[in-house]
Amino acid sequence: MARDSKQLTESVSRRKFLVASGAAGLAGLAGCSGSTGSETDAATDAPETDAETDAPETEEETAKPEDNEPEMLTAEGSSTVYPIANKGSSYWNSNAPPSDGEYWGSSSEGTVPGWSELGEPDMRLADYFASLYGFEPTETQANPPFATSIGLSHSGTGCKSVRDGLVDIGNSSGPITAELGISEAERDEKYVDHVVGRDGQPVVVSKDIFDAGVTELTGEEVKKIYQDEITNWKDVGGPDKEIYVVGRAEGSGTDTSFRLNMLGDAEASMEGVDTRKGQNQQVKTVVQQNEGAIAYMALAFTGPEVKPVGIEFEGTLFEPDKDAENTIFDSAYPLNRDLHQYTTITEGTPNGTDKREAAFINMFLTTFGQELFVEANNYIPLPTKDLEAEKAKLPDQA
Repeated sequence: MARDSKQLTESVSRRKFLVASGAAGLAGLAGCSGSTGSETDAATDAPETDAETDAPETEEETAKPEDNEPEMLTAEGSSTVYPIANKGSSYWNSNAPPSDGEYWGSSSEGTVPGWSELGEPDMRLADYFASLYGFEPTETQANPPFATSIGLSHSGTGCKSVRDGLVDIGNSSGPITAELGISEAERDEKYVDHVVGRDGQPVVVSKDIFDAGVTELTGEEVKKIYQDEITNWKDVGGPDKEIYVVGRAEGSGTDTSFRLNMLGDAEASMEGVDTRKGQNQQVKTVVQQNEGAIAYMALAFTGPEVKPVGIEFEGTLFEPDKDAENTIFDSAYPLNRDLHQYTTITEGTPNGTDKREAAFINMFLTTFGQELFVEANNYIPLPTKDLEAEKAKLPDQA
C-alpha cells in the first residue's frame, strides 16, 4: 500500500521528539517502556549520542529520517492503564507475523482471540493496524510502521503531559476534568476521551485480616476507616488490631476515582490514611508486608496476599467473584471506573486524534485487544455498544 501524501502529513506528530533511526534503534524499542515519577518527564528518550567522539561521521550516521517519516508514538500516565497500554505497545513493536499464533495470527499451535473477526489478514500485527490508516507495511520483525513507547507515572501527570504537548496520549484512570480541575465544556473543547476498558476498583485487605474473617465491608465502614472514624478491625468484625490505612498518591487517577465514588468528592479529605504510594505495585507491596492493612487499588494488582473484599452499598453486596449475583465487575458497582487514553484537539487535528494515535488505539477496540490487553490484565472489557461508540471517535480509516 502506497502512502498518501496528505495522510502522511496528518500522521506526523504534533509533538516533536528525537527518534533513533535505523534498524538497531527500532529493534531496541520492541517492547520498550519508560518509567518516570516526575511530572516533567515524558516517555523513554532515544539514546544519547557521544558529541565528543573523534570517529569520522559517515553519510549513514548523519542521515536524518525523511520529512514524511512518521514519528514514534508516545504515551504516559496512570499505573492502572499502564498494563494495558504497555502490553499493547510490546505487541505492536514486535510486529509479529500472522503465522505466529500466540501473539498474532494463527498456527497449528493456536490462534489469537478475534482473529476471524479481523478477516485473518496476511500481514504482521502493527503492519495490519497501521495500514488501516494508510501507513505502508514494513513486513519486518521488530520494525513497525512507527514505534510506540509508554511511560509510567500518574494519571495527573499523564493528563498534564498531553495538555502540555509532551506526549501524544495521556493515560488516566480518573477523568481529566478532575485531574486538571477543568469543566466538561473545556474537556470537550480541547480533548478526546478514548475509553479502552474498565476497572472494578477493589478494596483489599492484608492476608491476616482476610483469614481472620473480614471478607466483607460496607461502603460506610470503608468511608469511616479512611476518614479516621474507625481505627480498629474489631469495630468491623475483625481481630483487635489497629487498622493500617494505605492510600494512593494524590494526583493518581486511582485516588481521584476513589474519592469521587466512595467519598463523594474528588477533594474529600482522608484523615485516616497512614501512608500513600504513587503506584499500584507499591501499594500491593505495602499491603503484603504489613498486617492489619487496607487499601484501594486496580484489579490487575490483586492476588493471594492482597485480597479484594466484598463491599455492600445500600443493601447490595458486590463480591470479587465473577460468578456472584452482584460482582465488582458489574457496571452497577459504585467503584467501577473507565480507563482513559486522552488525545488533544489542535488546528492540525481538529477531530483530536491523528492517524498514528487512531491506529494504536483502534487495536484495543477489537476482540483481539480487549481479550489480550484488557481482560488478560484482569480488567473489564467494554460491551459491544461501547466499543462501537469509541470507534466512532476515531478518524475514518484509509
